[in-house]
Amino acid sequence: MIAAVAALYLARAFFVPLLIGILASYALSPLVDWLQAWRIPRAAGAALVLGALVSAAAWGMLSLGDDAASLIAKLPEAARKMRHHVGEARDSGPTALQKIQEAATELQGAAADAAGDKKALKPAASAVRQAEASPWLRDYMLAQSALLFTVAAQAPIVLLLTYFLMASGEHFRRKLVRLVGPSLSAKKDAVRILEEIDVQIQRCLVAILGSNALVGIGTWIAFSALGVEQAGTWGVAAGVLHTIPYLGPLLLAFASGVAAFMQFGTALQALTIAGVSLLVATAVGSLLMTWLQSRFARVNAAVLFIALLFFGWLWGIWGLLLGAPLVAIAKVICDRVESLKPAGELLGH
Repeated sequence: MIAAVAALYLARAFFVPLLIGILASYALSPLVDWLQAWRIPRAAGAALVLGALVSAAAWGMLSLGDDAASLIAKLPEAARKMRHHVGEARDSGPTALQKIQEAATELQGAAADAAGDKKALKPAASAVRQAEASPWLRDYMLAQSALLFTVAAQAPIVLLLTYFLMASGEHFRRKLVRLVGPSLSAKKDAVRILEEIDVQIQRCLVAILGSNALVGIGTWIAFSALGVEQAGTWGVAAGVLHTIPYLGPLLLAFASGVAAFMQFGTALQALTIAGVSLLVATAVGSLLMTWLQSRFARVNAAVLFIALLFFGWLWGIWGLLLGAPLVAIAKVICDRVESLKPAGELLGH
């Protein structure tokens, strides 16, 4: 197991695009099947579906490109305003952190007096030290950025893999059924497993798409009511970022808070906007999405959360995205294989 986890971690640049392509083929296969029912060849139908998907994504990026560019252009100004605000707050008097540090210094001096250690007594000013930035956060962000760019660079390969999987249709399924052996019961079990995996993955992806749409609409309405500029762009960003469980809403809250501070000029308004975005993501997204995924996949919600933590540690952002479908697949296999049924009971409700 340790060797398998190490292999998944070290070869994440290979496994992540592979799994994204497989899941994309599962999600888009019903559209290809529908086109095939209208006597469109499967290869042509797969090309039409992928072409429509890429065109829609490109159109969305071009439509929202101006708003996104204007938001990015305002970031330096927002940083300067925030720095100025923090400087004014610091000059107005000691901050809460400085007071806590001063209290800790006084407690340390009292303890030194009680112990009779004169050398431990130091001036309060010397006890206050600047916290050194931990390198782990920088290294983690660099690693995740490198993985993100790797997957983005492999997007053509992912599209080709998705195309070939959709165009092949039942080819790989027939191959897998043949590999289980000549027993008719084993072949039936393999077919049932594959069919249930199809259903579970499609349900999981539908739950993700539906919750993302609700988060985007809810964010758009809430930001419009609060008077935030370019609320539609923020709604689209909320829906896209919510694909990444837990981390995506935090990124949106931070970005929207900075934008609100730049627009309204008060920290209270910035905190309000950031809190509203988190509230919408938590109420509509995190709770509803976790409940729907656990109900569709018949997986315990706590087990699903632990699995997301594990895959997030293993593959970062992409692990959070792929964790729920992988747990659903594991649950289906464990329920159908006799020797793995105890593991299926552990994963279930």
